[in-house]
Amino acid sequence: MVVDANAEAMGISRSSLMENAGCSLAQKIMEITEPSGVTIFAGIGGNGGDGFVAARHLLNSGFKVDVLLIGHPCQIKSVEARNNWQVLEKIDSLLSALRLRVVTDSSQIEDPGSDVVVDALLGTGTRGRIKEPFSTAVDVINRSKGIKVAVDIPSGINPLTGTVSHKAVQADYTITFHRKKTGIEKASSKYVGYVQVCDIGIPLDAEVCTGPGDLIRLQERDINSHKGQNGRVLVIGGGQDYSGAPALAALAALGSGVDISVVVCPKIVASEIRSFSPDLIVKSLPSHAILPSDVDKILKLAANMDSVIMGCGIGTEEGTRVAVNQIVKNIRKPILLDADALKLVDLDQVGKGLELVLTPHSSEFKTVFAKSVPENLEDKIDLIKNITLKKSFTVVLKGNTDVISFNGLFKLNKTGNPGMTVGGTGDCLAGLVGGLMAQGHPGFESAFLGAYINGRAGDQAIIEYGNNFTATQLLDFIPQAMRLD
Repeated sequence: MVVDANAEAMGISRSSLMENAGCSLAQKIMEITEPSGVTIFAGIGGNGGDGFVAARHLLNSGFKVDVLLIGHPCQIKSVEARNNWQVLEKIDSLLSALRLRVVTDSSQIEDPGSDVVVDALLGTGTRGRIKEPFSTAVDVINRSKGIKVAVDIPSGINPLTGTVSHKAVQADYTITFHRKKTGIEKASSKYVGYVQVCDIGIPLDAEVCTGPGDLIRLQERDINSHKGQNGRVLVIGGGQDYSGAPALAALAALGSGVDISVVVCPKIVASEIRSFSPDLIVKSLPSHAILPSDVDKILKLAANMDSVIMGCGIGTEEGTRVAVNQIVKNIRKPILLDADALKLVDLDQVGKGLELVLTPHSSEFKTVFAKSVPENLEDKIDLIKNITLKKSFTVVLKGNTDVISFNGLFKLNKTGNPGMTVGGTGDCLAGLVGGLMAQGHPGFESAFLGAYINGRAGDQAIIEYGNNFTATQLLDFIPQAMRLD
């Protein structure tokens, strides 16, 4: 779904992808067997739509095709699948070997006795126990003596984990699209059989570049949740020269959806930070900067938080350096390091197993890793992939195109504009990423989602204000930038 939506944003329609998927499925069935009888068990989602397209192509190649729609046509979820069902309805059964059946009750499902049985029921839509009449359909497919072909992934297999919590189709062949699903890699061969991957025209950019489809990853809020359950963020920063940076990060975290955003800062700037918004909780420290004597208090505050952001306006005093490294050594919460903290941190001091995200621009990257950032994007990708390979941290290399990497994986973000060179937009990014981590997203996912949302908010701000917008004005566009249009 994510990649499909990103491809659609690039101008490749879902109907084109469905046509390509269904055509590829039909071609693979033709390679498996000579023209014969095929029964397609179709669900009401996109998986069923792929089956409807395949039925049309198989008919044209001399196959006798029965389509069993498990559910009522009015329940078909997508416009593309519904349109392809309606095409089948218009095909005259007197002129073709097509038979359509609408099944709304499990008692209506029986072994079709076909040479080929196609599972186009649920695909990647499987979550938990399979309900009727789909459950009976899975049983009937498994009892069939025909060749069993699953579309995209056998119904009943979790597409992420490969586990079967109830039951699943035991396919002889699995015809999947674009890339092999993680669940297929992890599932037993008993269920997936022989796997073939078909290219359906999705460009690499739709997968590598973060796009609007990635917003599907954002978690829906539990209607029964209470205050604090949707994330608590602690921002450690601020100093006598910088009061705005930690405030911007904390407000961006609130914009990401967290319930509580707390700033812990030196007393000298506490009042200024409070003045930014009554929505912020500000805890003051006695000194003019964050020092080793503050570490115990900070760690106690962090113990009640879901994620920590450190570095925004924190300064570079020697005492602050010592405090930063004591914190990263002893903290047990997901943590993001930005700005001055990147200049101070010794990565060898980071606690084992700590979920860590670093958000440097080019000069900060050189300070942290003692490597200059090349101009060429491909070289940047290679550099950051190699640095994060087998590492436990995520790096967001900020630039015209942000490069985000974890353990050799990488994503690109192309949102944003020249107006975002204004001070404070990096603090907004830190707040977004930290806020997403507080809501349970892994560091890598939080990083590429945060970069996309931050840049998208900037792209909306430039429409409103031109290049002359501020980071405070960008904050107002974050909720809108998080919506899946």
